[in-house]
Amino acid sequence: MNPKYAGKRISLAHGAGGRAMRELIAELIAPTFDNGWLAPLEDQARFPYEQIPPGAQIAFTTDSYVVSPLVFPGGDIGTLAVCGTVNDLAVGGATPRWLSCGLILEEGLAIDTLAQVLASMAASARSAGVAIVTGDTKVVERGAADNLFINTAGIGTIPAGRSTGPRGVRAGDRLIVNGALGDHGIAVLAARNELALQIPVQSDCAPLNGLVEAMFGAAGGAGLRWLRDCTRGGLATVANEFALEGRFQIRLDETAIPVGDAVRGACEILGLDPLYLANEGKLAALVAPEQAGAVLAAMRAHPLGRAAAVVGEVLAGGHPGLVTLRSAFGGERVVDLLQGEQLPRIC
Repeated sequence: MNPKYAGKRISLAHGAGGRAMRELIAELIAPTFDNGWLAPLEDQARFPYEQIPPGAQIAFTTDSYVVSPLVFPGGDIGTLAVCGTVNDLAVGGATPRWLSCGLILEEGLAIDTLAQVLASMAASARSAGVAIVTGDTKVVERGAADNLFINTAGIGTIPAGRSTGPRGVRAGDRLIVNGALGDHGIAVLAARNELALQIPVQSDCAPLNGLVEAMFGAAGGAGLRWLRDCTRGGLATVANEFALEGRFQIRLDETAIPVGDAVRGACEILGLDPLYLANEGKLAALVAPEQAGAVLAAMRAHPLGRAAAVVGEVLAGGHPGLVTLRSAFGGERVVDLLQGEQLPRIC
């Protein structure tokens, strides 16, 4: 961080469009995200057409991040902002390329905290192979925000011929996740210091685009049917979205769903269901049964998929829009959409 800002705090002048704002952007923000697209500090980033592969589709997404606290075990709001947007592109089959960064800063925010968040964004972007190429900074009065909110938009390219979605799903398709569920939700909850519990869990926040490319490589053709990242609402919400939008039934297998011991214990104490807990480095994919073994092997060979597991399947002749769970005791229950909010301000 530029030593000029050590120990300083955000003031309204940093958002007023004058010298203080220009210096904050030029001396702190832009150097952290340093790249050729951002360097001119124009109101937009410009890309020549040659950087779009022939026949590719353009994918575009946006998301806003309001997590509390800003820093938690395994990451911070900056890590979330980059990984969340990268993952939204990746599960749609896109190769993430470029991100924007919109900052809403509250008067009084420690600039040391801002610098830490910006550094996390830059590190996550490097890890994902994307560039933060444009942005915006606003400052609001004390009490008008909770220290720092971030909006990121992302652009990616979908290779020619790659398509995912409900039209390709068939009875017998397997539902696969890439690892243990609920780590992010429990890590953020524990970091809020609202509980007299020491829970040794870190957020799973990570960019999944490399894992997704490995999955497409292993699946071949149309074997990788449909993907979603399991963020707010967890696996239960994603499974319901699949079933409702595709008009088929999914049955989950409780004994196959990976949940870490610490998360499971916390859920038992707090009365939470790990199926609904937020994740920031987990995805769910519907895969053709013929390719499920190859996809699973490719996932387990990747650092972010070592605990990948088949956790369910699409039923033939089931009830459209229904998700059920076969329990460890052989019974079966409906897994519905979450009613209300299990844990707010999680991302």
